[in-house]
Amino acid sequence: MTNSFARVAIALTVVAVASITLANRFSSSSALAAGPSAVPAPVVDNALAAAPGQETAVFAGGCFWGIQAVYQHVKGVKSAVSGYAGGHVNAPSYEQVSSGATGHAESVRVVFDPSQVSYGTLLRVFFAVAHDPTQLNRQGPDVGTQYRSEIFYTNDAQKKIASAYIDQLTKAKVFTKPIVTRVSSLNAFNVAEEYHQNYANVHPNDPYIRFNDAPKVEALKTDFSPLYKAELSAWK
Repeated sequence: MTNSFARVAIALTVVAVASITLANRFSSSSALAAGPSAVPAPVVDNALAAAPGQETAVFAGGCFWGIQAVYQHVKGVKSAVSGYAGGHVNAPSYEQVSSGATGHAESVRVVFDPSQVSYGTLLRVFFAVAHDPTQLNRQGPDVGTQYRSEIFYTNDAQKKIASAYIDQLTKAKVFTKPIVTRVSSLNAFNVAEEYHQNYANVHPNDPYIRFNDAPKVEALKTDFSPLYKAELSAWK
């Protein structure tokens, strides 16, 4: 999909053929063997820090609108910013990334306080409600490598925790299909155009948001209520 208009058109088509199932409304991942709350916490994780601080994590899992919206509602998250990561072009535009030629993935940079929420907990949210990690180079109606599932780590501890968590979920057969999520080092993060920032909250009635992203936030609120906060984290 090359632009937001294409996403809206797809969402309208989905509504027209009534292909949104009850399961899709309550879980971002139809490949889950059970509901989001059945996704276990990571066995390997950092303990909460003794003092307030700041750490950065970057996640890619389809359209960044929904990923950003989910993390804006997670306690301990200071900011969630949409952007592009994993590519080979400096300062790419949305149109360039959407072509699939730059190697970037639509991503979200999450700045969090490790004394309030652990990196492993953010990963749990990523796998349980933010996206479906079994979809290769796509996410729902969006198709292309720019919509791939990828975790961009910013330090060795994040790499260890992310890799161990994928192994844990795979061995436990939490998903009915293989996890295709990549774990890669973050080389650069390019902030997306401002009209993409906070999109889900600015456009709650957009058909794409209503049927693809709002259910993710609702799943966070319902299945992980201790993590949910009503107030939004910063988005720039």
